[in-house]
Amino acid sequence: MKNRRYVISSAAALAGAAMLARRSHAGAPAPLSAEERAMHALNRLGYGPSPADAAAIAEHGAARWLDRFLAGQFEPRRLPQPAALTQRLAGLEVLALSQAELFGRYREAVKAAREARREKVQGMAPEADALNAVRDKVRPLVAQAATARIARGLQSPAQLEEVLTEFWFNHFNVFVGKGPVGVLVADYEQRAIRPHVLGRFRDMLGATARHPAMLLYLDNAQSVVAGFEPPRRGRRPEAKARSPRGLNENYARELMELHTLGVDGGYTQRDVTELARMLTGWGLDTRKALFGGRGDLFQFDPRRHDAGSKTWLGETVRGSGQAEGEHALDVLAAHPATARHLAFKFAQAFVADDPPASLVQKLADAFRASGGDLREFTRTLVGADEFWSREAYQAKFKTPWQYLLSSLRALDLPLNDPQPLLAALAQAGQPLYGAQTPDGYKTVAAAWRNPEALTQRVQLATTLGQRSGVSVDQLSTTLGASVSEPTRRTLAAEPAGQQVALLLASPDFMKR
Repeated sequence: MKNRRYVISSAAALAGAAMLARRSHAGAPAPLSAEERAMHALNRLGYGPSPADAAAIAEHGAARWLDRFLAGQFEPRRLPQPAALTQRLAGLEVLALSQAELFGRYREAVKAAREARREKVQGMAPEADALNAVRDKVRPLVAQAATARIARGLQSPAQLEEVLTEFWFNHFNVFVGKGPVGVLVADYEQRAIRPHVLGRFRDMLGATARHPAMLLYLDNAQSVVAGFEPPRRGRRPEAKARSPRGLNENYARELMELHTLGVDGGYTQRDVTELARMLTGWGLDTRKALFGGRGDLFQFDPRRHDAGSKTWLGETVRGSGQAEGEHALDVLAAHPATARHLAFKFAQAFVADDPPASLVQKLADAFRASGGDLREFTRTLVGADEFWSREAYQAKFKTPWQYLLSSLRALDLPLNDPQPLLAALAQAGQPLYGAQTPDGYKTVAAAWRNPEALTQRVQLATTLGQRSGVSVDQLSTTLGASVSEPTRRTLAAEPAGQQVALLLASPDFMKR
């Protein structure tokens, strides 16, 4: 505790030194040096430098290393994966199970919960028994999903793929705590997000729309034509009360407001309702889980679909079953408002909380010209002068997830037990897969830069620094040009045993 108080007070001094450094560089900004560009790439297009990165930069030179790094990041399948990462991922059952099998695990959990209620374990309320029964079945699969994400972020050489997966998962957020979503979240990331981060936006949009995690999270699996009555054959007496009763607009609203057009995208409440009608019948075939089946769960049920004509975004849409929803996704993916919305959000996440209008326009133009090709979209970002500007350098404040990953990479710490790390994320307010609302986690500093959050980071810095055994000289070498001279001078005057934690708690390291 004494060490943590010391680090907190000394971190404040480092913040003052950083502020003076910024003032002393007022005036015309100098272009980034080759070393600064290399660190900028590692921090924005990955989760920060590792000792191996620093060694490679020193061996090849910063400019040559950066050219190789950027070329490789856009071809992630060509980058050899570390054997340790491959083995860890191969041992995670959740990545191998089909959607039907995963949903079957959830059904088993619900069944166990019912049995717990009946048994009424002495000294515990039935509700608590049921909750524990579900958690015992679901928690291991959620933990495996989190282990896969953190292992890839820490060890994968395809760092751009990892930060893009984080961005697009957050864009198409689902909440692990809503019913069966927890057992499906790994499959959602593995199949609906990750394969498309350098592919076509339309493909990702369709993959998320049809995935059971999204269908359940935003309730589209419950959305049916008004007056729909499911077949009575084989139904339990209580099934009628749980059956879908009508239109649910949750997904249609978020599809336009968050996933595509944006809140100012020019649509009306009627457009939301009409889109929801177009998407009725998009649901799940959960019988596969009942009978021990395999495969995907998405099913279009024409009996649940509203086959009437709709007027949506000024267009008359005739009844055509599933094709209506696919047409809607086509229109939304190609809409100019979608290009603007995605361009702003992408520039905000990767360049600045208040991104340059010129960059947003470049990204929007690239999105439209390429037909929503996310590889070209990302190339446009990386090729833009605004991305490499002095103003953009260390202008972003790390989220708790980015801070944790960059700390582990900089200290070269092995991923032995992920659970304490995931607990630290939850304590910092960013539990993995834990954003409850559809807009996901914020990427701006205002969401994360507060006294309580900074204190938590200092505590984590102290813990990790003690675990690592790395000297401040080694850490400074790894971080290279991202550590300012005022910070280096301030650290040199501090006790040796506190220097690593202080560097991790410094403003320089909290920025990216």
